[in-house]
Amino acid sequence: MKILAVTGTEEIALVYVGQMRKGRLVEFVESVQPPLPREKKWVLIVSTLFGCPVGCGMCDAGSYYQGKLSKEEIWAQIDFLVRKRYPEGSIPAKKFKIQFARVGEPAFNLDVLKVLEELPYRYQAPGLMPSLSTIAPAGTSQFFSKLMEIKKKEYSRGRFQLQFSIHTTDEKLRDRLIPVKKWSFAQIKEYGEEFYKTGDRKITLNFALIQDMPVDSRVLLRHFDPDKFLIKITPLNPTYQAVKNGLKSYVNPQQKKEYYPVLEELRAGGYEVILSLGEVEENFIGSNCGQYVTKHLKTEKLIRDGYTYPVQEYSAAAPACIQAGIH
Repeated sequence: MKILAVTGTEEIALVYVGQMRKGRLVEFVESVQPPLPREKKWVLIVSTLFGCPVGCGMCDAGSYYQGKLSKEEIWAQIDFLVRKRYPEGSIPAKKFKIQFARVGEPAFNLDVLKVLEELPYRYQAPGLMPSLSTIAPAGTSQFFSKLMEIKKKEYSRGRFQLQFSIHTTDEKLRDRLIPVKKWSFAQIKEYGEEFYKTGDRKITLNFALIQDMPVDSRVLLRHFDPDKFLIKITPLNPTYQAVKNGLKSYVNPQQKKEYYPVLEELRAGGYEVILSLGEVEENFIGSNCGQYVTKHLKTEKLIRDGYTYPVQEYSAAAPACIQAGIH
């Protein structure tokens, strides 16, 4: 892998653009969570596909799909980030989180499972916690069956985080937002009930809350046991696709307020609800979920509140600032 470019800041997040076989581009991220130092929490976010075939309504990584990353190409991203800071592979972070969530639906790539099998033995990382976020596309039962086996063997008792992207309880609107065949709520429930064991982290149901897309606690309670599933609420991040499709965030990340009626309704239904606002600066970096720096560099018309950091040509010694040039 050749590193072509980087954007961001050491104090919050860095997005790297790498080049793999046949000139294909890949993006991956490292981030911290101020005020926590890197020794407390360090997050890596890696890609599993070259682009993504799904084309979610708010995601800038759609329409660039060029295939699956190999196991070695996934490892190349992780190894670059780890060895750059910890050449011996000894990672002191109390929480060392690796998210398979930058670009690509991980369930489309069985090599993700090979990485998960090897990960506990690759580094000295007592704080390791992998995180897998998925829309649960149809036809991926082999992936999820094997994932359950790996979790039981390698990541029991709270050392693995599984997240399903839901976004709205209106299934017609959800189909418009995520325009591929995917598991129903009933199928997610069935799998989740089997996946979850005593001592595990609750399975996360993620909602990037969008105006006029309902989240009904009654619908969720018909399917998802609050003792096994929790709700994570995030803002809709600023992306070119969200602007194009007229999608607006229900949550304002700049206000940092904790009270929203939808959240209180979910809590009243018995759910643990996490409002995950993160650092607004990540929107300007382009490191947040749904953002794709490569698309930004190919787009002439800019958007508000996102992708304002300059992209730099990568040099381990002295990066030189560029505004574009990835083709």
